[in-house]
Amino acid sequence: MSENLKAHWDNVYQTKAPDSVSWYLPHLERSIDLIQRVAPNPACSVIDVGSGESTLVNDLLARGYRDITVLDISMTAIHFAWERTGALAQHVTWMVADITKVALPTQRFDIWHDRAVFHFLTDPAARAAYVERVAQSMKVGGHVIVATFGPEGPTKCSGLDVVRYDADSLHEQFGRRFELLDSAIETHHTPFGTTQQFLYCLCRVE
Repeated sequence: MSENLKAHWDNVYQTKAPDSVSWYLPHLERSIDLIQRVAPNPACSVIDVGSGESTLVNDLLARGYRDITVLDISMTAIHFAWERTGALAQHVTWMVADITKVALPTQRFDIWHDRAVFHFLTDPAARAAYVERVAQSMKVGGHVIVATFGPEGPTKCSGLDVVRYDADSLHEQFGRRFELLDSAIETHHTPFGTTQQFLYCLCRVE
């Protein structure tokens, strides 16, 4: 399955410009605001899961963050982001991996950020594997920011099925070790003139 997904996402990033995918934003303002709210010290460690060609890494570097891990299943997406980052790429750990299978260091990260990966995990076993990696790699007291399609969001994205969540059902996937601090619904305006409902949840690792 991982190889099929890798081929799928490599094809997406090879055939579409960064600003011609439905989830495109020039800057992930809500994510940046949440990260700076809970981790104003740029010495903290951040992992961006399913980064794609997002500019989040560039915006964090511009704000002084220097301990950043960028992970995506697509080598094409990672290579594009690495090239765009230029000389500052040396401050980033670049990982091409399936988040449900990758080995991550124990208690390594202060911030876990995921915009639009978790909702692709339609298999309960894959969701459990994802949460296991969050729990294992996050420091106690660290924060998890996850954005998925909300209850009125699309049922498919990029030709793949997704799972939609409200705040309670998303938090339930993570369990009691994760304290839900905040949630918000955002209407995302796609490059095609349509809208998508996103849910953002912020949790603290207990």
